Amino acid sequence: YTILSKVHSDRNVYPSAGVLFVHVLEREYFKGEFPPYPKPGEISNDPITFNTNLMGYPDRPGWLRYIQRTPYSDGVLYGSPTVENVGKPTIIEITAYNRRTFETARHNLIINIMSAEVDFPLPYQAEFFIRNMNVEEMLASEVLGDFLGAVKNVWQPERLNAINITSALDRGGRVPLPINDMKEGVYVMVGADVPFSSCLREVENPQNQLRCSQEMEPVITCDKKFRTQFHIDWCKISLVDNTKQVSTFQEVIRGEGILPDGGEYKPPSDTLKSRDYYSDFLITLAVPSAIALVLFLILAYIMCCRREGVEKRNMQTPDIQLVHHSAIQKSTKELRDMSKNREIAWPLSTLPVFHPVTGEIVPPLPADSYDNTSMPLMQTQQ
Repeated sequence: YTILSKVHSDRNVYPSAGVLFVHVLEREYFKGEFPPYPKPGEISNDPITFNTNLMGYPDRPGWLRYIQRTPYSDGVLYGSPTVENVGKPTIIEITAYNRRTFETARHNLIINIMSAEVDFPLPYQAEFFIRNMNVEEMLASEVLGDFLGAVKNVWQPERLNAINITSALDRGGRVPLPINDMKEGVYVMVGADVPFSSCLREVENPQNQLRCSQEMEPVITCDKKFRTQFHIDWCKISLVDNTKQVSTFQEVIRGEGILPDGGEYKPPSDTLKSRDYYSDFLITLAVPSAIALVLFLILAYIMCCRREGVEKRNMQTPDIQLVHHSAIQKSTKELRDMSKNREIAWPLSTLPVFHPVTGEIVPPLPADSYDNTSMPLMQTQQ
């Protein structure tokens, strides 16, 4: 049903197109690549992580996924090869990192994708959503074998293959709460060569569809064959019959909507011709600076050379108005001088009688202790 292999140095594997491929990266194998603990006899349990990428590229092929839950668990490469990659060897670089000593070890995994055993893929495909499993748990050979055995009992096909396994997180699912019984869920797609059984068709009943729309569990007769180990969400099951699907491929006819073939791309020459930027300098800097200078000179002439002055203003003002203005200024100056020269005491009614803190009677202030320039124009009170 699936291909399982242990990790080895520069190993060749031969998966089939359209069939689930699983490759385990075991930590025990890479422990021999790193120096042991300083104390003899001590068991090594270094945290080891893996990095996988296509040779010459930073990431893996689109059909290949990788998962490692913790640095103390094994890594798993899994995916379903496509028909387009048949006959093309894919070299995956596997780099192991020892998080204690910071040592690294690199191996190559050569994936030779072979064509499927049959001329056409399995036409009947069903995708199950298992709620109580994580993807790395489902990838184990024993667990996946038990699930395929349960599917075979309710479907009764002649050929049954695991096509693909996808984590619910890759389908937009949410990360579960950190509780022991909470799992992220996994989608498992299987294919067979016979039509779907009546048990699987029960999901399409109107009663079950109504229960799914009301977020209730549908009634499936064969659910008990899965319930002991796998909790399947029957509302999310997908049944695909490729024999009834009509091909919608149409030959593309060249017309006005398709660009004509322009041939191979010809990049520009590496040698660039020298260019004179003097004219660009004159346009971008010299011309605006000259305009700004002319405007500055015009404004300076208006502000400095065209001033009328006080004499011209007096010549244009009537004489009687100048006399009145001069008389007002003269009288104002005389009143200010008189107010500065008068010596008058503060009125007794404005002087403090009691001390603001102690409450004692305070004698009147002498005339020399306060400013007499700001005295009000009142008669001295005796």
